[in-house]
Amino acid sequence: MSADEESVKKRIEKDIDLFYKNIEPLKSAPSDNKNILHVIELSEMYAKDSKSFLAKGDLYTAFASINYAHGLLDAVREIIK
Repeated sequence: MSADEESVKKRIEKDIDLFYKNIEPLKSAPSDNKNILHVIELSEMYAKDSKSFLAKGDLYTAFASINYAHGLLDAVREIIK
């Protein structure tokens, strides 16, 4: 793996860690809105996919997946404000 690829890998790992820190308050917040709960679940699936793509060395898809997961969490945060 080149130095550039290693740098990207570290960034993705950092984004994955940040995702799991950001999702905890949303998972523990009470909600009876099934749509919100579903979007939270989808975001977790994208984060899991990101980890899988990263393990396979597919940095582009791993980066896209974790950023999509973050976007879904951002949407949830806006809805529940």
